[in-house]
Amino acid sequence: MLRLMPRIAMLFACLVALILVFPLRASAQMETPLQDALQTVQPLVASPSRATVPDMLAALIAADAPGTVAFLRAWSDREVYERPEDGLFFFAREGADRALVLIDIDTGEEVGTASSRDMNQIRPNAGVRREVSAALVQFELLNPDPARRIAALESIARSPDAEQVEALQIALEAEEDSGIALRMQRLLDLLNARFATDTATRVDAIEGLRGDISTEARRALNQILQTRSEFGETIAEGANVARIRVPGEDMTLISAYTVLSDAGLAPERPGRNAIRDVLRANVVDGTVGGIPVHQLDTDEARRAAYRALEEAGTVAPLVTQADMEAAVAQYVFYDAYLEADRAVTDAARDALDSTRTRISVWQFVGISIDALSLASIFFLAAIGLAITFGVMRVINMAHGEFIMMGAYTGYVVQTVIPNYTTSLVIALPLAFAVTFAAGVLMERLVIRHLYTRPLETLLATFGISIALQQLAKNIFGTQARPLTAPDWLAGAIQVNDIVSVASIRVAIFVMAIGFLLMLLYILNRTRLGLEVRAVTQNPGMAASMGINPDRINMLTFGLGSGIAGVAGVAIGLVAQVTSEMGANYIVQSFMTVVVGGVGSVFGTLAGATLIGFLQKGIEWFNPANTLAAQTFMVLFIILFIQFRPKGIVALKGRAAGD
Repeated sequence: MLRLMPRIAMLFACLVALILVFPLRASAQMETPLQDALQTVQPLVASPSRATVPDMLAALIAADAPGTVAFLRAWSDREVYERPEDGLFFFAREGADRALVLIDIDTGEEVGTASSRDMNQIRPNAGVRREVSAALVQFELLNPDPARRIAALESIARSPDAEQVEALQIALEAEEDSGIALRMQRLLDLLNARFATDTATRVDAIEGLRGDISTEARRALNQILQTRSEFGETIAEGANVARIRVPGEDMTLISAYTVLSDAGLAPERPGRNAIRDVLRANVVDGTVGGIPVHQLDTDEARRAAYRALEEAGTVAPLVTQADMEAAVAQYVFYDAYLEADRAVTDAARDALDSTRTRISVWQFVGISIDALSLASIFFLAAIGLAITFGVMRVINMAHGEFIMMGAYTGYVVQTVIPNYTTSLVIALPLAFAVTFAAGVLMERLVIRHLYTRPLETLLATFGISIALQQLAKNIFGTQARPLTAPDWLAGAIQVNDIVSVASIRVAIFVMAIGFLLMLLYILNRTRLGLEVRAVTQNPGMAASMGINPDRINMLTFGLGSGIAGVAGVAIGLVAQVTSEMGANYIVQSFMTVVVGGVGSVFGTLAGATLIGFLQKGIEWFNPANTLAAQTFMVLFIILFIQFRPKGIVALKGRAAGD
């Protein structure tokens, strides 16, 4: 690296001259065609090497030819060809019949075609490309295009180097964009923290990284705080000690003794295999040390046999616990920073502690966002059930299958309309219509005859659930079907290096809020909502006021089923569309409704939020076991219901009375 620094500095100086010197010369003399300039150093361009790169750049600067920087970029990327008969250089692209279309490097116009066999593609080796690429990246920091400057900063961040500090300082002084200047300053702090030569500069740079949660900042601080394990009779003079390791506390006694034995400072402690090999070598008439071989089936028996051989002087003595303790007690074991400057490591440790605190805060924010996302899915899955269960007191075990029907409706629409945005716009109302009709049909044919028999209603809807699953398997098969989100919902919104949220989950959250507002409007601002609330609170009084409870029950069941269908489309965008997908949400839906409060929209919202945060919180403690998280969540909900059986938002009227 030290040998490359003068060469890289020279390359950078040459390229800076390309942008700073060219305009001054252009006003004093005519522009030299790039082809003519290249011909003055034709052998160096045609056969590049690391030794000739500086000479070539110096000659091109002196020629003051326009387009030199773009040519160097293409030349480094192996996009330049030489015509052997006259030594001229061309850009080229592949044409018909694999012939090369030659492009003039000065005008950019096509000037003919040639076979690839008749042209020499210039192929700079990796060393040449690396040197020119590094210089070009630094040169890009002064490019008028902000996007090019940002790209250069990202490239430097990926491959930081001490030689880039001066280039960044020059670019920072000339930068007029405050946002880019801030990124330059941050990158300059990263480089100075690692490569600056004086302590004060490094400490100031490290202070600038305090609280920075980016991957680059944490990597730079962790590199400064890298340690190596050391030991000795005393701590080495000048060692920057990170921590003292006490055998038996910070490291095992065996590990400490092994360090000494590996260094030749203590006898080697034979392991289990070594003892076994020694016993095998000393078998005499079926015994070892007087102990029959068939009895040597435990570590204790084998050690007893070894001690017998030891007493006979046949083998070397075993290292005992007391021997290890005595040997280890003579030495100090510690971790020392690779960075010798204590002030630098102290600043880096403080900065990293501050960063870890901020990371914890952002991790909490990330978990909260995930919990809100999960809660929005639970809300969409449960809100339809909350309406039917709250108004009609019908335990609809087929509610999950209405979710499944909505998801398959979306899949069918996408097979007919390949445009994902258009298909999604059509699938949402169509899924509502399909499941609304299915819900009304189910209510008219089955549910209306079982209103006063809840156990039979549960069994009937459970049977319908199984039948609908089997029907879906017969139609669509058992394989999961894709329900693809549009491109504008792909990817994720990156808040920082810690927190990101998938765009589709944001869309589902917005959809859940939209459904909440729509239901509140229907229940509070429409005649249907007024009648639903009347039937919910007192069906007898509502009937005496001219409201038909039978009609309201039918429409309510259809509305709840239709909302489940729309939820199925949304859930299908983030989960697999299968015939069993509804069964994955029916339990959470019932828990959401019961915990939130039967028949209450706001109660369902509160229940979904509580369950979503609860599940994500438990998963945070045990992220590798989602099933355990769900189990603990169910236990918590059982305890919650014992203390608040009517849910978070208790509803007055028939539902509350029952």
